[in-house]
Amino acid sequence: MRWPWASDEDDKEKRRAASWDGILDPSNWSWSTLTDPGVVIPSVAFTLTTLSALRIYKTYLRRIPSVNHIKPNYFRRRSLFGRVTSVGDADNFRLFHTPGGRIAGWGWLPWKRVPTTREQLTQKTIHIRIAGVDAPELAHWGREAQPYSKEAFDWLTQYISNRRVRAYIYRRDQYDRVVAQVFVRKWLLKKDVGLEMLKCGLASVYEAKTGSEFGEFEQQYRDAEEKAKASKIGMWTKPTILGRLRGESPKATESPREYKTRHAAAEKQKKTAS
Repeated sequence: MRWPWASDEDDKEKRRAASWDGILDPSNWSWSTLTDPGVVIPSVAFTLTTLSALRIYKTYLRRIPSVNHIKPNYFRRRSLFGRVTSVGDADNFRLFHTPGGRIAGWGWLPWKRVPTTREQLTQKTIHIRIAGVDAPELAHWGREAQPYSKEAFDWLTQYISNRRVRAYIYRRDQYDRVVAQVFVRKWLLKKDVGLEMLKCGLASVYEAKTGSEFGEFEQQYRDAEEKAKASKIGMWTKPTILGRLRGESPKATESPREYKTRHAAAEKQKKTAS
């Protein structure tokens, strides 16, 4: 195709000078060549396309393998989408980040499969702590299991294990976990996992003096806990009259925060005595 602004005499020479071979030849370098629309427009378009593609990849498609790879400016501004690979306790789990989800090829492209073995998942998951809630503690560190801890653990495992969830990340805690509000889709509805635990009476509102995270949902969480208490469900259950006649004793309604405080005081007293 002829250059519409070129004459018959210099059309061939100008096209040669405007080609990449011509540009790379120092003898053809001139201001008119470098400002030629045939050179400038493709160069600018290529540069902008490349920069835009890199930005999209780094912002939305770059996989984050662990908490150490999360940039500080991501917190309170970004969310992580991925698959739950394991549940560690009744209020935390491991997430394998799958940015872009199925649209980006996760789950159906051969090189974008979520690992299934512990060895393959080592150093490749993010430890998530569900924000705003405190679930009954399982037995660990020499402490006895708290009442309803097994029920809470089983509920969370059934609710999110091996499912895709979205975590709106707030901060990194002292245990290198990411505190996040977590949502999972149940049919066409998006469910707040922490809120659902409170409704079932399998968690209490997080009451630590520092580090509490609720986003904009604190009152909603507290209302859900009060309703579960009033309904006497989950950890707030009281024995029925028939149960009392059978000799059933009520399970302690000690909150997870009270449980931790009691054990911390006992351990401190033991150290002081020794």
